[in-house]
Amino acid sequence: MSKINEFNSKSFNVNTSHPLIQNEQQYVLYKKYISIHSEDRDAIKYPNSSLFEIEMPEDILNILSVKLTNWSFPSNYNTFSPAYSNVTMTFKINMPFNPSDQGYSVPLYDAIFNALFLNKDNNYSITIETGFYNPIQMVTELTNKFNKVVTDYLLSYFNDSTTANYDPILYPQLLDEFEKGGGYSNFIIVYNSVSQKIWFGNTTDGFILTNTTQFAQTTPIDNTFCIQKIQLPDFSSWGLPGYLGLSKCDTLSVNGLNDTLSVNAINVDNTNIITPRFFYGDVIGGDNGFWLLPNPLLPGSQVNWIECPYKINFMGPAYFYIEIDGLNCIDETSPFNISQFTSTTNKTNGIVNSSFAKIAIPSTPISQWFDRDSLPYKLFVPPAERIRKLKIKVRYHNGLLVDFGLFNWSIMLEFNILLPQQQREFVPSLNNLYKMVI
Repeated sequence: MSKINEFNSKSFNVNTSHPLIQNEQQYVLYKKYISIHSEDRDAIKYPNSSLFEIEMPEDILNILSVKLTNWSFPSNYNTFSPAYSNVTMTFKINMPFNPSDQGYSVPLYDAIFNALFLNKDNNYSITIETGFYNPIQMVTELTNKFNKVVTDYLLSYFNDSTTANYDPILYPQLLDEFEKGGGYSNFIIVYNSVSQKIWFGNTTDGFILTNTTQFAQTTPIDNTFCIQKIQLPDFSSWGLPGYLGLSKCDTLSVNGLNDTLSVNAINVDNTNIITPRFFYGDVIGGDNGFWLLPNPLLPGSQVNWIECPYKINFMGPAYFYIEIDGLNCIDETSPFNISQFTSTTNKTNGIVNSSFAKIAIPSTPISQWFDRDSLPYKLFVPPAERIRKLKIKVRYHNGLLVDFGLFNWSIMLEFNILLPQQQREFVPSLNNLYKMVI
């Protein structure tokens, strides 16, 4: 036994001046920032700045966590757009005024009554312009569009020589008189700036706002087949009437004969003309709040109106989400919908790791906002080995991509990186500190 030990000690030299350094598993944690601009994408491959892939200047290694540290976004969104299915609404003129009921005849209005009566069961459809509206712009747009669609129908009626009611001698004269009078102009739609509600009015004819048609739209409007559509069911923004403060049910207009309880409906100077009034001031300069009066050319006519039951909502989405493939860390609830999944299980239909960041939209269009806040971050355990490319998507909660148009935006990501390195001591001196400062 002693010989073996002696042999071993003579055969192997266990002394060394270069000992192996033990792995202490020590790391230096430092931050790496990268600024990403939407205009730096391949615009040919990714024409939409809300969905693109971009390559970073270098590989980022040993990533412990990633977070969004600041951002700059344009606020030029369209609150009303075919993509949101909120630019159309429909109505019917169900009770057109008939001068014969009052014991007199006016040729033009007799013909208008005949035309409107024949179409009383059909919807008139209007489409507002895409964009962002303030309340005054909206009621002006609605007034003009409501009157125009009825005017277009009456023009086609007076010009249609194939109908049984067409009079080749009378109708051309009535058509000329109708056009010189400015067409159909009985609709007056106004905004009550105190209650923040919209009122629909008609100086002569009874009407119905057919809001239920918003749920039956199955075909895109005009040439919008290429426009992206909402991917998730949306029960709060269900169409233009919802933004205007209307309910999901058809709404029938009232007049002085069937609405005597409204606090805003009064008898004008004991003339038996019942009309709504805004007591806070003029709607049109000098009207003293009497914004809806009967047509003076039609004695016995009654004004008809609808007060929207809810306040307007023109501000659009309050937030959007940023998705980055591989970095998503926010779970997101999803709108309830009746499906095979929800009816046969008791599980949520939410989405796990659906997004990387949630950004509030505090401003109105034609502006830019900058912000920094405490946001969620993606933590890697163990650290991610390598990241070089980022695929970014900016969307609303309903899945619709944010439309920034030609405006650019930018974000900055903060990477916390682990660098394997032995611990080193730093002994400061006045001379070293001076060199570091300068």
